[in-house]
Amino acid sequence: MSWLRWILTFTLLAGATPAVADELRPGYLELTQKSAQVWQVKLKAPLKGGMAANVAPVLPAECTLNTPRRNLIEGSLISMWDATCALPLVGREVGLSGLDMTVSDALVRITSLGRPVQAARLTAASPRAIIAARAGTAQVARTYFVLGVDHILTGYDHLLFVLSLVLLLNGGWVIARTVTAFTVAHSITLVGATLGLLGVNQKPVEICIALSIVFLAVEIVKRDPAHPRLSERIPWLIAFLFGLLHGFGFAGALSAIGMPEGEVPIALLTFNLGVEAGQLAIVIAALILLGLTARFAISALTRVKHGSAYAIGITASFWFITRVLD
Repeated sequence: MSWLRWILTFTLLAGATPAVADELRPGYLELTQKSAQVWQVKLKAPLKGGMAANVAPVLPAECTLNTPRRNLIEGSLISMWDATCALPLVGREVGLSGLDMTVSDALVRITSLGRPVQAARLTAASPRAIIAARAGTAQVARTYFVLGVDHILTGYDHLLFVLSLVLLLNGGWVIARTVTAFTVAHSITLVGATLGLLGVNQKPVEICIALSIVFLAVEIVKRDPAHPRLSERIPWLIAFLFGLLHGFGFAGALSAIGMPEGEVPIALLTFNLGVEAGQLAIVIAALILLGLTARFAISALTRVKHGSAYAIGITASFWFITRVLD
């Protein structure tokens, strides 16, 4: 069953190569109203996936865009326009053309004068959003829940940390209690940082998050059933302490999106619920794969765990080095 070990190892490495694992992968369209008729339009389009080459902002016919100012920053094309709109945009559609020619979705954030900030998700099937007089609670909840799910599934450092917990521990209840401790901890710092009650520099946070994954990878490889290590004796405490750190990472990603004024509690709640839904899916999938391995090739289980731990550790070490040198 060595093939299973290498397939799992390759999958982990292939899905975990980005160095900045908390950066949101979708494109990002921001509309900010400067006066009654003038809007600033900003588009961040990743070079990978075809977005930078294919998408463009779509505004109502009454709006005129000037010549864009463009910059390349961290693998994305940043374009800025000033738009003059003869009529108010409330109740009108804005969005992106060309999303059907890319592999990514996009987020749109709309800041109108004297109105709550709104956020929505644009996809190839639904590339436009309506600017409402006030964002409805259901719209905010749906948007931020999906953002939470996407962030845990594409925030590879958080994903690998949760996978490492599953690989390290035995027993469904032990894993459940440990993941719950991780959840409670990152919820505390996510809420505190988002509301401005807590604040740390993101660079050391990202560096320490990478180190937390390296720590768990080492613990998996050195695991000895006859001599339980600290991470096995009190896994909930280890998960809680590292969870506080990961919460700052979630908060950094959420701050890049912005919070809809007047709907901050529901946005925070649903984003966190989305993170937990994605996290639960990861845990269940990992347990199923490990269970199948144990059922059909119990002798290969240790090799699979060790191979996965080495892949995770190498990836996290790469993140650590690149984040220190960045």
